Amino acid sequence: MVLRILKPILLALVAMSLLASSAQAGNYHVYACRTPAGEAAPADGWSGSKTGTYTYAQNTCQVGGALVAALGDQASRTANTDVATWAFGAPIGEHLSAATLWRVGDADGGAAVNATYQFWLAGSKETEVFEECVYALGCASKGDATHPLSSANRVAVPSANLGSHLYAKASCGGISEYNCAEGKGDTNGYAAVVYLYAADLVLEQAAGPSASNVGGELASGASVNGTSDVTFSASDPGSGVYEAVFSVDGQVVQTTLVNENGGRCRNVSETTDGLPAFLYLQPCLASVSADVGFDTTKLSNGSHHLVVSVIDAAGNSSPVLDRNVMVANPTPPGSQGGTSASSSGVLTSTGAIPGPPNGVNASEQATLAVGWKATGNARLTSPYGRAQTIAGRLTGPGGVPIAGAAIDLLATAAYTGAPTVTMPSPRTSSDGSFTVRLRGGVSSRSLRFSYRAHIGDALPVATRTLTLNVPAAIALSISPRTASVGRSIRFRGRLLGGAIPRGGKQLVLEARSPGGSWIEFNVIRARAAGRYSASYRFKFAGPARYQFRVLSEAEADYPFAAGASNVVRVYER
Repeated sequence: MVLRILKPILLALVAMSLLASSAQAGNYHVYACRTPAGEAAPADGWSGSKTGTYTYAQNTCQVGGALVAALGDQASRTANTDVATWAFGAPIGEHLSAATLWRVGDADGGAAVNATYQFWLAGSKETEVFEECVYALGCASKGDATHPLSSANRVAVPSANLGSHLYAKASCGGISEYNCAEGKGDTNGYAAVVYLYAADLVLEQAAGPSASNVGGELASGASVNGTSDVTFSASDPGSGVYEAVFSVDGQVVQTTLVNENGGRCRNVSETTDGLPAFLYLQPCLASVSADVGFDTTKLSNGSHHLVVSVIDAAGNSSPVLDRNVMVANPTPPGSQGGTSASSSGVLTSTGAIPGPPNGVNASEQATLAVGWKATGNARLTSPYGRAQTIAGRLTGPGGVPIAGAAIDLLATAAYTGAPTVTMPSPRTSSDGSFTVRLRGGVSSRSLRFSYRAHIGDALPVATRTLTLNVPAAIALSISPRTASVGRSIRFRGRLLGGAIPRGGKQLVLEARSPGGSWIEFNVIRARAAGRYSASYRFKFAGPARYQFRVLSEAEADYPFAAGASNVVRVYER
């Protein structure tokens, strides 16, 4: 690398996806080297390479270590010749939609005339650097080696650097034919090193699964009872065939893992966005022959609309079966059929005596349609402070509107352990429509709409879930706006929206020359009220112009998505 000198990154949701086209892109996490809980993991998709003597690309992940790219201090290096690299490559047809890395590194070999030890992170090309530590620019090390998964080691890959590849590199850089020093390094004997302790990669897959050869009682039986099955063949070009999902009358009632692929196809969880997580790029089998049973005794006797879909590990779906089935299970002795109640009046598995109908034309075969007015998708990204409107409509069989019905509405903020809050219930108008207006200033959240055919019913007959994604809003001011070498500028601002985690919220300060890449140069924390401050002293003489901004990255205990402040320009004389 040529030295670059800078002078200063759920089931209801599954139910909705059943109706989505298989061409709609899905996402899934892949953990490399360590899981978020700190457990050892493979490094699937990562490959190491090196040039030069005493140069290392080592994988110690399986024993709780790291991917190590390092240059030993035993040799004198010529600038831009010896390089140690760990590179990640996404599978064909997939790309990174998000990525977080945990790294530690140093450049303790120091600098000489026109040559310096350094390490850096790049993507999606090797030349597109988003973080670097260059000894000649005053960086000897980054991160905390005693706590590999600490916030000091966390680097969120900027969206501009997401694609099909990531790189972690260590080298001697500078002007070719000049040399870095020999015999100067850290306690491990490395003149330059980067340890990649963990990676949380979110892969996006556009092409979904396909199903064929559908058979079994659920597919062809005039009526079904007990445990009935559906058989099918399925294939997927990316993450693999994951689950069969059964939806009855618009509600998911069963999900079945099709084939665990020796344990690789099991969701290891630990995510905060509801997406599944795995340890391999293709965790599930590319093709399967499945025979999946379904317990019809969970349903009341009579006609039901059954949809069976197969989904891949990324959540892309393809229909297997879509038909009305007649359930005809024997009536238990002493039962009058249809409904029964426990002595406490709470619904039993066979139902309870229904309360008053919920609306004119109330129906157990109701269809609930809900969507954002601003987009046709179930997920909306909205700037902080902007109000949004949700429109819905409730109808019965044949599209008959259900008027005067109460729609249950539950909201859950997007942070780990958030409570579910009941919001005021909208009521349908004469044509079955209703609206809900969300005020500006709310955080990211999920909104679950439900309709119960009778007042007091324990279970809804129709549900829909919408997701609101709100990037963090940050105000930034810098003074003075003109400075010189040896003088400092002061950063002040506020993280808007409240909900600051206990201990504060981590923020990243970035700078660039106009038109250049953003480079992280400091990590600070916003205090309880969201306010923050920092300073930077110029080390090199101008004249130069710089742009500064503040980033808030997504964290499990903060209910806002990643966001950036306004950009402030500073002139160095």
